[in-house]
Amino acid sequence: MLLLLLIVVAITVILTRDLLKATMLFAIYSLTIAALFATLDAGDVALTEAAVGAGISTVLILAVLALVPRHEKRHAGHSLPALLIVLVTGAALVYATFDLPEFGVAANPVHQHVGPYFIAQTYNDMGIPNMVAAVLASYRSIDTMGEAVVILTAGLAVYALLAPAPRRGRRREDRRP
Repeated sequence: MLLLLLIVVAITVILTRDLLKATMLFAIYSLTIAALFATLDAGDVALTEAAVGAGISTVLILAVLALVPRHEKRHAGHSLPALLIVLVTGAALVYATFDLPEFGVAANPVHQHVGPYFIAQTYNDMGIPNMVAAVLASYRSIDTMGEAVVILTAGLAVYALLAPAPRRGRRREDRRP
């Protein structure tokens, strides 16, 4: 049911020209993905998707919508350069997947070095019985802080780009009749 809802919401977002409606549908899409992650027992990913995807991203998009027209203008024709860029990027990504190790093979590098260490040493190193929480809160704490800095920087950049320009001249109170 969640996958069907994701498909319906995604198609609706693509078809709508009302940017406010698309933003709200985008938030619904993010919350649905968060619910899907929660049903897959990936609570940390679900929480992150709910906070970043439905929370921060929606607030930033609403801030942008306060400064632009609500409805998207349709243009005749299609953008051939944009289509070409998408096709080249997609082809490059597909080509890059040929170099990846086969999925699920025990001899893959990720299973040989880092994984066994975390399984054997996490409780001894951290004293936390939940391995996922220990990895996220301790081993990857600097990475998590870096992600928070990236989100803060992105928010400040959007605000700086979209903030109204200061008015030139004197204030209204300073003017003489």
